[in-house]
Amino acid sequence: MKIAIGSDHGGVELKAVIISHLYEKGIEVVDLGTKSSDSCDYPVYGEKVGEAVIAGQADQGIVICGTGLGISMAANKVPGIRCALCTNEFMAEMAKAHNNANVLALGARVLGEGLAMRIVDVFLQSSFEGGRHARRVEAIGQIEDKYLK
Repeated sequence: MKIAIGSDHGGVELKAVIISHLYEKGIEVVDLGTKSSDSCDYPVYGEKVGEAVIAGQADQGIVICGTGLGISMAANKVPGIRCALCTNEFMAEMAKAHNNANVLALGARVLGEGLAMRIVDVFLQSSFEGGRHARRVEAIGQIEDKYLK
């Protein structure tokens, strides 16, 4: 498994902790920045992670900013990305099981490190259930296609 990860300055410290956590589990990580606590713009990194996932350079993505809100909105602008902002393990499981999310968003100023690691683990271990949920995920794609024209 290969994970693309990106953050703005507000998420750079949590990103480093997550990268170490993933390496310890033997998961390959592509760090798309930022690598500094200097102020920067979260949309840049949400887009980079979304593009990496869509291009097949990573299997899934993780994006982090202060709240997770802005960077999740940015990632979701990349066609084909289903980025889910999760604040607990149940949300992470359902994002994958019911929505086939391919990018996880986290808020560094909202979550403690321990909870963030548990959310990451649940998200990466969960899988899409398909069935009735496939129809709904397809409907999301149809909305996206309608507005891309």
